[in-house]
Amino acid sequence: MKDTFTHQGMRKRLVETLKKKGIANKGVLQAINAVPRHLFMDSGFVDHAYVDKAFPIAADQTISQPYTVARQTELLDVERGDKILEIGTGSGYQTAVLLEMGAVVYSIERQNELFKRTNRFLPKLGYRPKKLIFGDGYAGLEAEAPFDGIIVTAGAPFVPKPLLAQLKVGGKLVIPVGEHVQIMTVFTRTDDTEFEKEEFGEFRFVPLLEDKE
Repeated sequence: MKDTFTHQGMRKRLVETLKKKGIANKGVLQAINAVPRHLFMDSGFVDHAYVDKAFPIAADQTISQPYTVARQTELLDVERGDKILEIGTGSGYQTAVLLEMGAVVYSIERQNELFKRTNRFLPKLGYRPKKLIFGDGYAGLEAEAPFDGIIVTAGAPFVPKPLLAQLKVGGKLVIPVGEHVQIMTVFTRTDDTEFEKEEFGEFRFVPLLEDKE
């Protein structure tokens, strides 16, 4: 569980790469610079931790590409103290980035193996989400709604209506929508019944799975 000067130097270079790719939000860049991504990966793959690529983790899932994490977080427009719902905890890397930015994070994971692992692992690094839940992300988390922002970290073939319903007015849902290739889509709730939709290019994600096992 070491974070050495070498790792920190690699993170700085990663941040420079992300800047060149267009990530401009200072809070996002600071969070990427702070979170020790190598600790979220199997020890044999530490050399890959600060390359801007996705990488396999347990349960046939991936740890998202740093650019994707940064871009989704930037689109979410996170302010300190915002109440954020994350759909797809995965390795917990995106969760840690949100926590580093001062968000209050509720996160849902439907793969039990990943849920158990991340639930144990995040507190060891000092990252404490408000709640980690083993459950179906399509349903959101009505008991804790409304949210300032909702971020979906897997490809959704359609936009789950409960997620839109659980946004505050002014809140944003950042979701990659599509079957094989996803379009990064942002829905901003403008009033009780209206949403503004914006699209931000193609991405590739593992699919968002419905129902828990």
